[in-house]
Amino acid sequence: MAAALAAQYPGSARAVLFYGSCLRESELDGLMLDFYLIVSDYGDAYAKRWMAAANRLIPPNVFPFQHGGLIAKYAVLSERDFELLNSDEASNVSVWARFAQPSRLVWSVDHVAADRAIAAVAEAPVTLFELTLPILAPEQATDPVDIWRAGFAQTYQAELRAERKGRSGSIVDADPDRYERFALATLAEMAERRGAGPDGKVSNSLHPNAARRRWRRMQRRGKLLSVARLAKASLTYAGGIDYLAWKINRHAGTKIEIKPWQRRWPLVAALTLVPRLIRGGAIR
Repeated sequence: MAAALAAQYPGSARAVLFYGSCLRESELDGLMLDFYLIVSDYGDAYAKRWMAAANRLIPPNVFPFQHGGLIAKYAVLSERDFELLNSDEASNVSVWARFAQPSRLVWSVDHVAADRAIAAVAEAPVTLFELTLPILAPEQATDPVDIWRAGFAQTYQAELRAERKGRSGSIVDADPDRYERFALATLAEMAERRGAGPDGKVSNSLHPNAARRRWRRMQRRGKLLSVARLAKASLTYAGGIDYLAWKINRHAGTKIEIKPWQRRWPLVAALTLVPRLIRGGAIR
C-alpha cells in the first residue's frame, strides 16, 4: 500500500511512514490507516502551484487514499519540514507528538532517504522530553512512564482533539514496556548531547517558567492551526467533511450526520461545525 502511494509521486516521493492507532490493530477492514508521505520538495510533488503553496504555508496537506480494499489518509511533508517539525525548533506539536509514538518506515526510495527519515523521527521523543521534564515535579521526573503520560497530556491540549478524556494516558498504557525502553534511550541521548552532572542527572535545557510559556504558546497556536487545517482540508481533501464527522463520531461517541448543503460548501460547514462541537464538548 505504501509503495502504491509513493508511486503517485514519481521522482518526488522519498519515504512513507505508517503511524497511528491502526499499528495496534490486526484487523484493518473498516479502519482508516494513517500515513505520512515525505517528498523531496513541494514544487516537485504537485502539478498545481497552489497545492504546493498550501502545503508550504500550512503543512501538511492531507489526502484520502484507497488500495487493496483498505482506506487511508496521508499527510504530505517535505524532508526539510519533516525534520524541522520533529525538532525542538517546531512551533507546534502536530508532528513530533505523533512520531514520539510508535511508527513504521514502510517504504523509502533508497537508503539515504530511509536514514534521513529515521534521524528525523529519532528527534521526536527528545523534543517531547526537553519540553516536559522542566515542568514536572521531582517525583514525576523519576518515573520514565510518567514523563510520557505528562508529555502526551500536554500535547493533547495543544490541538483540537475528538478523543475522550484520558486518551493521552491510554497511549502509554497500551505498551508501557515500550515507553520505558524508549524513555531510557531518550534520556541517554540527552545525556550524550549535553553531558550528565556529577550526580549522573542531565540538567534541563529550559527553566520551568520558560517551558510553561512555551507550552502555552504551542497550545494557543495549535488550536488555531487545527482550525486552519480543517478549513484547508475542505479544499484539498475529497470528502473531508465526511471524514471529519466520521472521526469525531468514532472518538467522541457523537452521531453527527452531514447534510447535503455541507458537502456542497465544506469550508463553511467546517467553520460552523467546529465551534458547535467545542461548545458541546465533543472536541477540546
